[in-house]
Amino acid sequence: MSTPYLHGKFVWFELLTQDIDRAIQFYDRLFGWRSARTPMGTGEPYPLINNGDQAIGGYRKGPTGVANHWVPYLSVPDVDTAHRAAMSAGCRITMPPTDFSPVGRAAAIADPTGAPFCVWKGANGDPLDVENTPMGGWFWNELWTNNDRRALEFYESMFGFKHEVMSMGQTPYYVLKNGGRPRAGLCQSVNSEARSMWLPYVAVPDCNKTAAKAIALGGEVVTSPRDIPGIGRFGVAVDTTGAAVAFITPANR
Repeated sequence: MSTPYLHGKFVWFELLTQDIDRAIQFYDRLFGWRSARTPMGTGEPYPLINNGDQAIGGYRKGPTGVANHWVPYLSVPDVDTAHRAAMSAGCRITMPPTDFSPVGRAAAIADPTGAPFCVWKGANGDPLDVENTPMGGWFWNELWTNNDRRALEFYESMFGFKHEVMSMGQTPYYVLKNGGRPRAGLCQSVNSEARSMWLPYVAVPDCNKTAAKAIALGGEVVTSPRDIPGIGRFGVAVDTTGAAVAFITPANR
């Protein structure tokens, strides 16, 4: 069944990793996901992430020498148009517009500060917005960049985002909005030498227990659980393949 398109929404997340089986074992146990290699058209089965009865992401073998990382998929009206605009903006294109029959069309881009993401047009619309994110679902997406002003200019001019500024210590935190709805965050990395990256947040029932479980499963907690007033309690872990992921217990839970 088709659903409406919500252009400007991050609708899918994919982990690029050198060890898919190891990643599946970690995340399925950490978040209660059910991952399975699923036939997709005529190609190789795709390692699909299911949260309950909803497909929310997947895994893909990353290029040799590239650090393991999560890649968000941003819904756009036309992948080819977005691809040409990204090229004009000086972005590095890591995958030209490609059909993934029967589910949609995508192109992979590194933004002007180096953060990888994909533009996407699904064949059957986008996942609907919900008031309360289900546990194990994607709660938020956040860009840690080595040049926040350049990144902000790119995403606003390229995709029509507007922004609001939140005070987060000594550096501003930009909330990217589309159609008046918050879609992502953007902030300057604390370490100016760190590579720019998108960091997805997963909703969990108990942030502290998730942090402890991540460690027990062989991961590393790099940001211990802490509160964001009015938002929730969050932490950041590095999985057993070296990719960072955040988790949050929403304040309204």
